Amino acid sequence: MKSITINGSQRESVGKKATKALRNAGQVPCVLYGGDKPVHFSAPELAFSKLVYTPNAHTVVIELADGSTFNAVLQDIQFHPVTDRILHVDFYQLFDDKEIALFVPVNLVGNSRGVKNGGVLRKNNRKLRVKALPANLPDFIEIDITPLKIGDKVSVRDLNQEKYTLLHSDNTVVCQIKTSRTAVVDIDEDEEEGAEEAAEATQE
Repeated sequence: MKSITINGSQRESVGKKATKALRNAGQVPCVLYGGDKPVHFSAPELAFSKLVYTPNAHTVVIELADGSTFNAVLQDIQFHPVTDRILHVDFYQLFDDKEIALFVPVNLVGNSRGVKNGGVLRKNNRKLRVKALPANLPDFIEIDITPLKIGDKVSVRDLNQEKYTLLHSDNTVVCQIKTSRTAVVDIDEDEEEGAEEAAEATQE
């Protein structure tokens, strides 16, 4: 999984006055959990743009001014209810030998046969929650929808889970091709050839 680096400074004071002063200076108060003890730090608000305002999933490298470095994932983020400015960010520390759960986007590729025949592609789940070691976290889960006909669907049980575990029930639908008023009968090519051969034999 791709990583984003955030440069910050460890916070000496975590009181309300100090937090307000940080925000007034364009800094975001942050806390890193998961280690021996929480690490309080701050970073420029602009540093979070590539992490927050994107549909992609990323891990984070936190580099502090004192030389400390931590690998982490975004756990929680709080926005101002009016201005949408970032108020606070929580991170969770990653360790190479410990699995982590994370939502990753679903990437659909190909041109569905059912859609070509007038069906409608429905994306039931745009993100899926996976559990894996940090090295095995995928950037996205890719699904080839080319062979899907009208009425077909892709469920969690149909996805490759060799390097990670999907934290959803096997019958969770990820995407499907629904019928519509403009849809035409979607006959399999082999069935179509068989029907033509049968018709020719009848005529003879």
